[in-house]
Amino acid sequence: MADADPLRPDHPASEVLQPRGALHHLHRVREGWRKIPWPFRILLWIVGIIFALWLILFITKGRFLKHPFERFLTHRLERPVDVGGDFQLYFDPVTIKFRAEQMTVANTNWASRPDFFRADLIDSRIAPLSLIFGDKYKVRWLELRNAATDLEWSRDGKSNTWTFGDPNRKGEPFNLPLIRRALLAGTTLRYRDPRMQLRTDIGFETVKAQDTRFASDVRFSGTGTMRDRPFTLRGGLLSPNETVTGGKNSLALHAEAGATILEVSGTLPGATEIEGADLRVITHGPNLARLFDFLGVAIPETRTYRLASALTKQGGEWRFTHLKGRFGDSDLTGRLTVSLPQNRLLLKADLATQTLDILDVGPFIGYNPQKLEAQGAKGTISTVGGTPRILPDAPLRIEALRNFDARVKYDVRRIRAEHVPISNIGLTLALDRSLLTLSPLTFDMSGGHVSSDIGINARGHPVHTRYDIRLSPTPMGKLLARWGVEESGTTGTIKARVQMAGLGDTLHDSLSTSNGRIAVILPAGSMWTRNIQLSELDIGTFITKMFAGKLKKPVQINCGLIAFTVRNGVAAADPIIIDTQKNVLLGRGGFSFRNESLDLAFRADGKKFSLFSGQSPVGLDGYFARPHIDVISPQLIARGGAAATLGIVVSPLASVLAFVDIGDAKSAACGPVLAGATAAAQRTRGGKIRDDVGHGTTAKDEAGKDEGAKDEAGKGNTKEKKSQKKKFLGIF
Repeated sequence: MADADPLRPDHPASEVLQPRGALHHLHRVREGWRKIPWPFRILLWIVGIIFALWLILFITKGRFLKHPFERFLTHRLERPVDVGGDFQLYFDPVTIKFRAEQMTVANTNWASRPDFFRADLIDSRIAPLSLIFGDKYKVRWLELRNAATDLEWSRDGKSNTWTFGDPNRKGEPFNLPLIRRALLAGTTLRYRDPRMQLRTDIGFETVKAQDTRFASDVRFSGTGTMRDRPFTLRGGLLSPNETVTGGKNSLALHAEAGATILEVSGTLPGATEIEGADLRVITHGPNLARLFDFLGVAIPETRTYRLASALTKQGGEWRFTHLKGRFGDSDLTGRLTVSLPQNRLLLKADLATQTLDILDVGPFIGYNPQKLEAQGAKGTISTVGGTPRILPDAPLRIEALRNFDARVKYDVRRIRAEHVPISNIGLTLALDRSLLTLSPLTFDMSGGHVSSDIGINARGHPVHTRYDIRLSPTPMGKLLARWGVEESGTTGTIKARVQMAGLGDTLHDSLSTSNGRIAVILPAGSMWTRNIQLSELDIGTFITKMFAGKLKKPVQINCGLIAFTVRNGVAAADPIIIDTQKNVLLGRGGFSFRNESLDLAFRADGKKFSLFSGQSPVGLDGYFARPHIDVISPQLIARGGAAATLGIVVSPLASVLAFVDIGDAKSAACGPVLAGATAAAQRTRGGKIRDDVGHGTTAKDEAGKDEGAKDEAGKGNTKEKKSQKKKFLGIF
């Protein structure tokens, strides 16, 4: 044939021979590899290497990594780490399987136990990406057998056993891994905090769940003490069966500390995963402050309480929402958030009370709630050195205040109490590193409004407290109704301000050392009370009004000032002056926050001639808790004796001379009075310096004898010489 290969007559000329065998396939693979872009080739190399490593680890179970693992953790934690038995560390197939037998992690040198952690067996499945990303490690499965963990704070509160690395490193809050499911046998947890005086030991066991929806039930129970108060706790955590899609862990916790009970129930996404939990908390007991002791938080004492709320965790916040319950005979609703910004405990609360019982107010300022419960209002009075005391002396818990910060808003609609016309209380409280401010603290009272700013600085010692309390113009008839002032016919108002500062960690101590000023101002207006003239003891005026049918005619007040200057806990009248249409009412003396004694006297001088005038002071003495009004003073009795003598010796008509008031009282210049000025700034209407209002001291008389409010030792203050024109009758 013409087309045949002359050399190979048995093959057509057009047929080309192809290579055969392994070399042929290798050649084709190489050519194909060269056609892949370089970036993809590099990626495939990486995947291949990873697969090879995975395969090696899977086959060997990573047992050859035992000693490198010990060395790495020992260097990283700066504590010896030892695995005495079998060791496995590999991908299975994606999660990391870690298994170790007879594993120990040594404790820090100052700890009371040699090991921070030890376990006969630890077997876990760990999400690998959580080791690189995120704040917490995610453990999908954890099995612990005969394990023990020691969590302990140092005595100075600066270090703890779970903060690894540099021994001088500041202790951090415990950050528990997110554990989805767990199997625990013979496992214990020990916790010690000397500053909080907290000691607890908890044991864990896993049993088979009775409910087929759950695979296991982790039971726990323990005992401990908190500030020498023993407590117990018990509970269980039901882990869902893997065949149940969307199953959640069910938690039940019951804790008791004496009569204080705490119950928590609900569901968790994981065994230790609180984020997004749906829990309900119920707590009750004799005093809510005992419950907050477990947080190291100081709150006011309360009477018996019962509260319930929903509980969840979002981000770094524990949120107690839909809070509702009672303390004492008062209701409480709102929300509370607990967080740890910059590793410092912060409480935020928005609370409200519709009706606050007056006995539940007492503990907020330091009264004993149990004593109030048993004795009512009498529980506010104690006896010190044989005299009654009413100012509370419960100390501020300075150490506890240093443990946390707070932002609290509290609203009260009304107070349940007789003769206490207070409502619409609004409190904004802030605690910033031992600086406690109640600003503003406001409430409505008898048609007026009180606003105040109180600052308690516990950053140093002693505690420094400042008070600034302001009463807006308030109708006198409503404010003084319980003291016999008739609202009908009374148009006068009262406004006041208290500015003081003192040292001490109790209310009594801060007032006992306080300095400042108290001023009550009475602008022009009328006031009617049946016994108003009794305070003046102007017998002629009182009898004339009573028999002439003019008793209900209001007393016309031009201006008035009741002011005290406070020096080292002793308040001296500076001045007391009330100018009315017919009289000038004056007061002298003072009172002491130290022993709570009162020593005041009030008298009136008529502006017009009066035939019958006792012209003798009304004394106010005794103590804050037991004041006493002395209407018939020795001076009045003496004048009555003089009248009797004159009647016998001269004639019956001459006896009236002992009760004659010549009516020489000088009207007050209302400018200084309404400005709340001191006694030295007071003037008569003619512009002359007043010589009848004292000098802002507790002087007992105008000759300079000072027998006013006494100190704790019962001694009078230093004598101050006075030069005044006429005798001021009475106890001065």
